[in-house]
Amino acid sequence: MDLRHRPQYHFLPLANWMNDPNGLIQWDGVYHLFYQHHPHGPGWADMHWGHATSRDLVHWTHQPIALAPTPGGPDADGVFSGCAIDHDGVPTLVYTGVRPEVQCLATSDDELIVWQKSPRNPVIAGPPEGLDVTGFRDPYVWREDDGWYMVLGSGIRGQGGMVMLYRSADLYEWEYLGPLIEGRIDETGHNWECPNFLPLGDRHLLLFSPQPFRQAHYYLGEYAEHRFSPEAHGLLDYGGLYYAPQAFMDEGGRCVCFGWLLEGRTEAAYRAAGWAGVQSLPRELTLAPDGSLQQRPVIELEALRRDVVHIANRSLEGETRLDDVAGSCIELCVELDPQDAGQVGLTVRASPDGDEATTILYDVERKELVVDSRAASLDPEAEGRRATAPLDLGDEPLALRVFVDESVIEVFANERICLTARVYPTRDDSVGVALVATGGSARLLSLDAWRMESIWSSR
Repeated sequence: MDLRHRPQYHFLPLANWMNDPNGLIQWDGVYHLFYQHHPHGPGWADMHWGHATSRDLVHWTHQPIALAPTPGGPDADGVFSGCAIDHDGVPTLVYTGVRPEVQCLATSDDELIVWQKSPRNPVIAGPPEGLDVTGFRDPYVWREDDGWYMVLGSGIRGQGGMVMLYRSADLYEWEYLGPLIEGRIDETGHNWECPNFLPLGDRHLLLFSPQPFRQAHYYLGEYAEHRFSPEAHGLLDYGGLYYAPQAFMDEGGRCVCFGWLLEGRTEAAYRAAGWAGVQSLPRELTLAPDGSLQQRPVIELEALRRDVVHIANRSLEGETRLDDVAGSCIELCVELDPQDAGQVGLTVRASPDGDEATTILYDVERKELVVDSRAASLDPEAEGRRATAPLDLGDEPLALRVFVDESVIEVFANERICLTARVYPTRDDSVGVALVATGGSARLLSLDAWRMESIWSSR
């Protein structure tokens, strides 16, 4: 297996393929991360549920495979995505079995390590009669006063994506209540995958990943009488490589979210490497005072910081290389006042001659944040891209938190915009950091940089 470019503080399995986060739950103080996994190869196939545990959302312990397809069973062709719930003290997984797509249950003892599939599977044997659906998968379940509720990802052929709503008294007999929300095919695709639906402040939050778009969308709005009325819409991440997020409420009442980070290289490249897929850093989702969605890395990640470098109050024009700041596993907290510059930001993973670099810039006139990885690698197998996100700073400075972790770059801007890139530099010296101001001068208000410790080094 090729270990180059493997992240050191993002979670991924020891080898082979990983995609969607599944079954996120905190049980007796322990966080459980399940995930879509092909344990026998680095390409998508033969879906199982991998499993890892953590006490701090940062350092993880690999656990045995939680769920595998059962030959001849309702999940014979794959154990697809789903969720974890506390059913009156019994840990319960609700997931999609494939043969064709049906919904199934599995339960465990308090350790959540060994799981038994229900003999009553499937608990939902297919979509309602008369609906020509494009999908029927990825259950997300919660409890209300009158029973259990489930949303499923789906779509009506030729019309658009849809979230289906079900209700049950016991998790085994389910009643279809109708669509929670429907979309238009020209706006949000033909099929919505991995819906999450949960309260956030005084609103409800819906997450979904529409096909064929490689995006993770959110709606904020009002939920009443089994219908959801969206009031705000956006992307959780504008990089085009963040998909199928799952959010859950931890024991402290935080809404924590993970997403699958796709590879940004060819299939031939990741198959040759022997691994593919990374989990994003855990994000805390909150509502801003104005009711908009905020995203920030969970505070526990600060435990990985080492060897801080602090710089403040510098005038910037052109490119300013930072001799004391470099690395392939670092965190940067940067505040910049654009002043009269047209663009302001930084480059990371840069070679000394600039042949390889990833650029993160705020365009003042266009009011957008740009992450450009097209020059990140000289390897023709790396698929660089220029990704943009709307960001109106108003009177605020540009506040960036940038997490560089080998092939992952996660950018948080002013706690409301995220952009993730995947990069695969070929040169060992592509570790430089520089500040950039073009079209005028800007001011660096402050910069803090840390080397980030591996999450596997202190378990």
